[in-house]
Amino acid sequence: SLSTFKHNLTYSSCFIFRNNNLHEQRLENEDLSKSSSDDEKSVKQDNIWQLFREAQQNILYLNNQRLGAIEELNKTNKEKQFLFHKIRKLEAEKKEGTDKLSTCSELLLRIDSMVLGSVITPAEASDFRSLVLNHKVSVVDVFNLVSHKSDSELLRELRHFSDQSKTRSFHIIHICTEMAPLVHRGSVASYVTGISRALQRKGHLVEVILPKYACLDLDQVQGLREVKGEAYSYFNGQLHGNKIWNGVVYGIGVTLIEPLNYSSFFNREMIYGYPDDFERFSYFCRASLDYIVKCGKQPDVLHLHNWETAIVGPLFWDIFFNKGLGGTRILLTCHDFNSQGIEQPNKLALCGLDPSNLHQHDRLQDNTNTQFVNILKGGVVYSNRVVIMSSIHPKYTIVRNLSHELEPTLNVHRDKLVVAPYGFEKSTWDPTRDYFLPENFNAENMNGKAVCKVALLQQLGLSEHSSSILIILMNTSEKQVVNQPLESLQEELKDDDNIKFVGAYDEALSHLLFAGSDIILCRSFLDPSDETPLKALRYGAAPIAVGMHTHINRVIPFDRNLMNHDQEATKYSKIINNTFGNISLGLAIDEIRSNPSM
Repeated sequence: SLSTFKHNLTYSSCFIFRNNNLHEQRLENEDLSKSSSDDEKSVKQDNIWQLFREAQQNILYLNNQRLGAIEELNKTNKEKQFLFHKIRKLEAEKKEGTDKLSTCSELLLRIDSMVLGSVITPAEASDFRSLVLNHKVSVVDVFNLVSHKSDSELLRELRHFSDQSKTRSFHIIHICTEMAPLVHRGSVASYVTGISRALQRKGHLVEVILPKYACLDLDQVQGLREVKGEAYSYFNGQLHGNKIWNGVVYGIGVTLIEPLNYSSFFNREMIYGYPDDFERFSYFCRASLDYIVKCGKQPDVLHLHNWETAIVGPLFWDIFFNKGLGGTRILLTCHDFNSQGIEQPNKLALCGLDPSNLHQHDRLQDNTNTQFVNILKGGVVYSNRVVIMSSIHPKYTIVRNLSHELEPTLNVHRDKLVVAPYGFEKSTWDPTRDYFLPENFNAENMNGKAVCKVALLQQLGLSEHSSSILIILMNTSEKQVVNQPLESLQEELKDDDNIKFVGAYDEALSHLLFAGSDIILCRSFLDPSDETPLKALRYGAAPIAVGMHTHINRVIPFDRNLMNHDQEATKYSKIINNTFGNISLGLAIDEIRSNPSM
């Protein structure tokens, strides 16, 4: 028993020992396994992070590729749009050429029918046929929509055109600071281009002289070249050289003057708004007159615009009248009286004028601050005719309420004042032949406007089923302007699907907006540089003023009886006063919905 016990004890001891060893080994194995597992986890985590980083790099690479592809696609689309508009323009020009022949043929046939109907004599018909054949270009512009006119109306226009064709043509030179589409900062630019084209269509010779600004869009000038030869002008006591550039814009001869010694005058970001504006523009005016005399030009009319070129008037009569320009007369157009060029009298000597001779109450002395000279006043005094631009107000209201201290001068020279309404180049903004539109339209057939509306919504990615859409233009000209309030509004309304903000200026989209809209919101009807109301009316949209001074009679005491009896009242002013002058946006929307055709 004892031996058995010993044996069992030994066995038990061995068992316990072995079990202890096994337990330690198991613990050691578990530690090794755990350490191995931790290492594997660490390796796996490192691998995962490595894969994540690679994936992130791939995503960034693909995103950059995508952005590059989008940019390339946008560039391609812009080029495609440019080519498309170019093709449309060429097609329109080709069609216009065909239309000209059609109009002439149609007019000749109507002359035949008037002879057969004993409306005119055969002799008069023969004269009219010769008139049409000899003036094909201008005939087309005068006699549009021949088929819609009665015999009496057409005959009246033919006789009027015949009388005009017998008068002699004029040579007109604009000395100005703006011209569309070369440089456009206000109402002067489109006015100069529009009136020049209109006068050329009537058979007159028109030229434009401009400073050669650094910001000019020279791509718009055909055949631009530097003129070889000497071109000196007087300034600040001595002669200075100028580079002269010539080219053609819309068929109008354009001359650009680039100062050599004073190159900084026009090599700036802005056109206006510098302390030395008088020096800049008086240099240009003197250089323009020196150039005209040097070339031996003898224009019938020198057409000046605003105070910036009004100094040409005193320069012409005091210095240049006896230099071969005895038959020339001066026409000044005042686009507004807000800026008049108030300067120290001694600065007049810079361009060769005599300050003591001109600083007098009946010449250039300012009516309020008598120690200064007023350049615009000098333009009025020294011009043969003064045109005041206003589509709303008659002469009496302008002189009395809007002339900014020039009332005494305008009253003295009242007989030379003429009020003319604003307009724009009708061949550029004409829905009947606008090559930017997918389909043209007119007052008799408005179907094209519906097509334009659909095209506008599609181009802007807007729903065709929305009850109303608001489109906001961030920039209304090619000059990009930072508009902080609009940018804040854009951020605030970015999630509204019925509001679309258009950032960059786009000429084609601008035309489509007028054609596809029912209502055009305007700042006011009184801003002369804002052609928006005129374009809206032409494209069948209601112009509604929503600016600070919405109603005309809030700004100026307006005498409707005076307006009704004033012969200078324009169609535009009557429409604005009788229809849109006091209409609210809500009322306009109601009218659009209840009576859209009207």
